[in-house]
Amino acid sequence: MTFLQPNLLWALPLVLVPVVIHLINRLRHKPQPWAAMMFLVAASRASTSHAKLRQWLVLLFRVLAVLALILFLSRPLAGGWLGWAMAAAPDVILLVLDRSASMETKPGDGQPTRREQALRLFAEGAKPFERTSRLVLLDSASRGAQEVASAESLTQVTSALASDTAADLPAMLQTALDWIARTKPGTVEIWLASDLQRSNWQPDSERWAALAAQFAALPQGARLRLLALNQAGTANNIAVSVAELNRRAGAQAAELDLVLQFERNTATPAKVPLAITLDGRVSTIEVTLEGQEARYRHRLVLDSPTASGWGKVELPPDANGRDNTAYFVFGPPPPLRTVVVAADGASGRFLKFAAAPLLADTNRVAELVTPEKFANVSLPETALVLWHAPLPAGGVVEKLRLFAEAGGAVLFFAAGEAGRFESSGFGQVETAAEDKPWAITKWDEKEGPLARTEEGLNLPLADLLIAKRQVVTGEPGAVAMFGDGGAWLTRRNVGKGQMLFCATALLPEWSSLSEGTVLVPLVQRLLLAGGRRFTESALLACGETTFGEGEAWTTVDAAAAKDIRLEAGVYRLGPRLVAVNRPARESDAEVLESEKARQLFGKISVRLFDEARQGKAGLQSELWRFFLLAMGGFLLLEAALILPPKTRETAAGAGPEVRTA
Repeated sequence: MTFLQPNLLWALPLVLVPVVIHLINRLRHKPQPWAAMMFLVAASRASTSHAKLRQWLVLLFRVLAVLALILFLSRPLAGGWLGWAMAAAPDVILLVLDRSASMETKPGDGQPTRREQALRLFAEGAKPFERTSRLVLLDSASRGAQEVASAESLTQVTSALASDTAADLPAMLQTALDWIARTKPGTVEIWLASDLQRSNWQPDSERWAALAAQFAALPQGARLRLLALNQAGTANNIAVSVAELNRRAGAQAAELDLVLQFERNTATPAKVPLAITLDGRVSTIEVTLEGQEARYRHRLVLDSPTASGWGKVELPPDANGRDNTAYFVFGPPPPLRTVVVAADGASGRFLKFAAAPLLADTNRVAELVTPEKFANVSLPETALVLWHAPLPAGGVVEKLRLFAEAGGAVLFFAAGEAGRFESSGFGQVETAAEDKPWAITKWDEKEGPLARTEEGLNLPLADLLIAKRQVVTGEPGAVAMFGDGGAWLTRRNVGKGQMLFCATALLPEWSSLSEGTVLVPLVQRLLLAGGRRFTESALLACGETTFGEGEAWTTVDAAAAKDIRLEAGVYRLGPRLVAVNRPARESDAEVLESEKARQLFGKISVRLFDEARQGKAGLQSELWRFFLLAMGGFLLLEAALILPPKTRETAAGAGPEVRTA
């Protein structure tokens, strides 16, 4: 037997209080053997044994009443057959609801969304327990526990409405455990409704082992019931998001280069109308989609080179209305600064020209420094670092790592010296035969710094002549490879940014890279990628940004006010304009199987929601009701024993009978 309030067991010595009072009372009435009373004692000897028995019973019931009171207040729990036999409805049913954007998917045409299905099943399942159990709702968007008055009111609760956020299931369950530890309820049932989206459940997270241990350590135990809404839908659905947003100077006017990402649940080619809104003006284009994933680039002409504003792209209604719209904002183009670190002046000048090829373009500036002076260079306003020198060491390593984590891009070129930069680096130098230079045969043509041009043309990487190369060590992902399988360009994501390693140098005895046909596009694309960190503050993921208390954000994209913490849209606070979109991981189509989700809880029993509700030998049931009734029974028996016996009136006590004539 365990107790929810074990500290109250220190009061167990209080059961001796009736015994002490009884002994004190006996001392007060200590009998004295004097002659006048001996006759009465002898006369009542027959009833003395009954009186002593009654006194001992009164003392026993008083002790048991105090003991039952202490056990009642300490809230004991019983497991095994006793807990099963005395089990009643749970004290609390904790309804854990996944409110992520993917829960707004309709499995079929005309059917309710998965979130609406979950609320309906919650209401039906909780209705028999309304009078005996407390209903508490915990949602993924607010992560706050709210007591619900009745099962029917679940659909009207604000914290159960649709949202554009993502869910973090380990964090939700940790919140549930914290609530149980703080409020100390009796028996608890946790009903969890989710579509089992892998990105939300994070099955590889180390937090699951800690959660399973905490559930197992609960003194009262907890029944877990899973409402798995991971069935594949039959209705078609297309999701759109803004993958890239770049502002550039066009031939006639400033342009906004918009790269859209489309994800579908079918691979059938289709033509889809797309409505584009730019500062309130709406235009419609037709997009041809092939495959389940596709990217589409579209250019929007701006009114002026310094114009700022907002826009959105919108698909027709389908199975999930929450992934049909993507928002964006734009402002004056930020200056893109490049720092070139070179040990020789010729290579440094080539790289400086590749980063800022037009002197008239004041938005692109490049600074050339030596490795010795780089420690004094400020990087907060920098988008790209080009390193054509031996790999750095000491404090420079930490400086570059922090720069990349903040969203910047770093490109290292081979310099002929072996070295390491954290987990990557350069190894030995290899020289090709005079008549057989190495050729680059494979690279990522779809996305990244070596992707096709806007016209669909490949970069001329195959035309590069590589006479010398230096082996790239470590395990970064290869972006371009030689014909023999060696890596020419590798990339490693670091925080919000990236680090790249190129296996050759710009020196003429090494390669023809300095000709610029590959170098300039490569550097310019990395410059744009690093420069996005200056505009990311205006592109936010719904539910993943903390806003200050009292901030009054105004809705820009709609007449009705929206909540910036829960709904996607365009919002303004003073001069600041931000676009809030659903998190990118909400487009993840991979879901967990129900059995895999069960295994995440370790040895804790998890039942599917449609399985019969059953007791479990390992579960604990509260016994406080039993001890409360026992205390009342002991007090009633004690009261019955101390009541004085009824006396019958005798004729002698009533006096002589008087008759009158």
